[in-house]
Amino acid sequence: MNVLMLGWEFPPVMNGGLGIACHGLTQELKNMVNLTLIIPQADPTSACANMQLIGLNTHQVRLELKEMWTKRIQSKDVYHTEHMLFPYKDADEIIIKQIESSETFYSKPAKESHETSSVSFENLYGNDVYQKVHEFASHTCMVAEKQNFDIIHAHDWMTFPAAVMLKEKFNKPLVLHVHSLETDRNGITSKGGAYDIEQKSMQKADAIIPVSNYTGDKIKKLYFIPESKIFPVHNGIEKANTYRKHRRLNEKVVLFLGRITFQKGPDYYFEVAKKVINSFPNVRFVMAGTGDKMKEVIESGAYSKISHKFHFTGFLTRNQVQEMLASSDVYFMPSVSEPFGLSAIEAAQFGVPCVISKQSGVAEVLRSSLKADFWDIDKLSDHIISLLRYDIMKDEMVKNAFKDIESVNWKDSSNKIMQVYNQIINN
Repeated sequence: MNVLMLGWEFPPVMNGGLGIACHGLTQELKNMVNLTLIIPQADPTSACANMQLIGLNTHQVRLELKEMWTKRIQSKDVYHTEHMLFPYKDADEIIIKQIESSETFYSKPAKESHETSSVSFENLYGNDVYQKVHEFASHTCMVAEKQNFDIIHAHDWMTFPAAVMLKEKFNKPLVLHVHSLETDRNGITSKGGAYDIEQKSMQKADAIIPVSNYTGDKIKKLYFIPESKIFPVHNGIEKANTYRKHRRLNEKVVLFLGRITFQKGPDYYFEVAKKVINSFPNVRFVMAGTGDKMKEVIESGAYSKISHKFHFTGFLTRNQVQEMLASSDVYFMPSVSEPFGLSAIEAAQFGVPCVISKQSGVAEVLRSSLKADFWDIDKLSDHIISLLRYDIMKDEMVKNAFKDIESVNWKDSSNKIMQVYNQIINN
């Protein structure tokens, strides 16, 4: 089986969990299928055994504008065709026809050039993300024309327009992998370009793989997709060489790890922290990550006179994340809506007990974690205080969490995805 996979980020070019998940899946799937992965930006020195990794930023592309596009130069290969399958102008019309609405997405045309230059996809999550998505779709369709594939597998809304174009042109089955939804990122009433792309693409897909039952239920209820097309598959995780790190200070540490945005619930994190500090002063709250709510949270801490109890690390490398996990006493994830929550599994690997919101996919896996609704400040606070005070309770939770994550791995996740591939190809 030949699988053409479309991703948005891949190590070492990563912004968050999407790149980690894409890497984990490909490392297993490449042993089961002939796998080609197209991403916007790849490290030119990256090489992946047993799979073809194509970063559009490393491809030299010359676009000559005539009545129709008639020539393409890709890398060192030259192709001459009677007409281009997906010229830029027509690509807009195809996407608009297939993914109605989403006017913001098509507000700017793709850049046309007569010069030979590499495709630039720096800052994948910048202000012009819709333009980058547009360009990714156009360039991907040109590159994919040379590929042999039986199935298309696309990760998250940024790659969905390209995937739909490929499905329509080559009549191949389409699998959409949902790691996050617009209704997770900006609330259940969110509508707009990204939502429209997600909904229209899912309507055209042959199968949808959400990363949890929680996300699958949202796809059914908020995007009106039939349950028969939804096949939840939990994320896996790579085994880590875990350790514990001695701290110089005697304070307990409660860790938040992730983007400091509405979706991750930083406002609730702060309110819970205030209640915990009032009952258990010998504690420090660490927020590892960046985001648009960071300044607001810092200012809230200053105004409440507990800023000395907060530490903001900014963005951390993978090694630095492990250092933080190794020195933390409790991991706290108060997400308003979390499709999965891979960082909680990472914390469990490091022997850190987790307090998480019920509105998360990882709650289906970490059964031994302490849970509450994200808005239940009192219950979340009580959970954290109990873990800080009672070592016996904490040790028991850690032991049970190790059992919970024994079966959480990318091989099992990939086997389930293979079942989805086989089902839609055979139908």
